[in-house]
Amino acid sequence: MISPVLALLVSFLCHCVIAGRTCPRPQEIPFSIVVPLKMSYEPGETIVYSCKPGYVAQTGMRRFTCPLTGYWPINTLKCKPRICPFAGILENGAVSYTTFQYPNSINFTCNKGFYLNGTDSVKCMEDGTWSHPLPICSRKHLFLGNHLKLLYFLFSAITCPPPSLPNFATLRLYKSSVENSSFYQDTAVFDCLPHHAMFGNDTIRCTEHGNWTELPECREVKCPFPTRPDNGFVNYPASHALFYKDKAMYGCHETYVLDGPKEVECGKFGTWSASPTCKASCKIPVKKATVLYKGEKVTIQEKLKDGILHGEVISFFCKDKERKCSYTEDAQCLDGNIEIPKCFKEHSSWAFWKSDAASKQPC
Repeated sequence: MISPVLALLVSFLCHCVIAGRTCPRPQEIPFSIVVPLKMSYEPGETIVYSCKPGYVAQTGMRRFTCPLTGYWPINTLKCKPRICPFAGILENGAVSYTTFQYPNSINFTCNKGFYLNGTDSVKCMEDGTWSHPLPICSRKHLFLGNHLKLLYFLFSAITCPPPSLPNFATLRLYKSSVENSSFYQDTAVFDCLPHHAMFGNDTIRCTEHGNWTELPECREVKCPFPTRPDNGFVNYPASHALFYKDKAMYGCHETYVLDGPKEVECGKFGTWSASPTCKASCKIPVKKATVLYKGEKVTIQEKLKDGILHGEVISFFCKDKERKCSYTEDAQCLDGNIEIPKCFKEHSSWAFWKSDAASKQPC
């Protein structure tokens, strides 16, 4: 049986140990406050976490009691910033922002021809609302007065007067918006009269200053009469002069090939779009051979005795003596010239015991 003195001593020591187990300053949670906040707490004391203004609790406990162990329980509280309503679209303008969360701000700008009706910047507040009403972009207005009568002001959207007509031009597309005038960003499109070329943009636009962008210029353009190509001909309109957009047609005599387009056009700088020429065909300097022509095996002496046209290709058969097989090499006609592959050996009818390369198995 434990003596009363020993029991009293054990009780005193336990009390001292427990009494020394105080809880330290509580963990700091971002964007939160602790009440009461002290450097240490006795067992049984309670603290309460709350999120700072502009932030809301997402997860975790908020109330904690200091236990006898002197260790605070694990705190999983998270305080997240409030989010203001979506404001990422501004008609006829732009919104600059990174996030709609407290305490960020967003900025507004309007397109040309529009003004900002309202503030150019708003801030997301603690209660999740914007600091000011969101603005709108309105058309710019002009103040018009009549000094001959009573002074008054009329508000109207930016307009441009009817566009001027360049010399030697016609108005292809133009529609007035109101009272024979045009609003900002309206357009007009011009065409030049025949024989005239346009220099500049064919489309003008009503600007935010109430005037039109620069008018184009229509100039008369002439081209020299085209030169007849050697071994060919050229046809063009029977006229004292050839003008912008006029056309000429080229062709070649028999056995010659046109190098370039059949039709050329007089350009805006007074030059023709191309200068076609006529290229000569090629006589094949081989008396007898089997070749590949347009994917088929043919004999020169029968099918190609008149040669091939400029640009055409034939393939000659050559022998690979070591492998006892044949392969082909191409030869192309270039303006009357054709180079026979060096590997080709013309087969002699006297050497009847030798086989033609074209009859051998392909390598």
